[in-house]
Amino acid sequence: MVRKGLFLAFLSVLVISLAGCATGRKQGEMEVQGLKNQISVLEAQIQSKDEEINSLRGELCKMQAENEAPMNFAGKGKMGSEPKSRPNVKQIQTALRNAGYNPGEIDGKMGAQTTEAIKAFQSASNLPADGKVGKNTWAVLRSYLHKKIK
Repeated sequence: MVRKGLFLAFLSVLVISLAGCATGRKQGEMEVQGLKNQISVLEAQIQSKDEEINSLRGELCKMQAENEAPMNFAGKGKMGSEPKSRPNVKQIQTALRNAGYNPGEIDGKMGAQTTEAIKAFQSASNLPADGKVGKNTWAVLRSYLHKKIK
């Protein structure tokens, strides 16, 4: 009888422990499935954000093309090599070349060929052709600094 009782007790403990293992396994599988679902949701969100970023990049490129000058987000809102007030000679020569006027070699020196190109540009733009790049001349010429027209 004692042996029978011990056997039943052992059998009961065995059945309970096996049932606990099965329940624990199911819980583990459910947790894994929950994590897989969360990963799927996060991957979908990443894909959505990537599409949004690409769309915004496209809009930015379109806006840059319309504004004729590339935007530089680094450096506290400054624009690429855009001068604040007065351009340097290389910028003038580059803008003249992009506008279709030959300033000669872009060397940063205000030579006779650069001066003649400025006068030709001024004449074509209905500005006083004095060969000097003042505020009015630069206001028209600066749009050619980053974009070739002719």
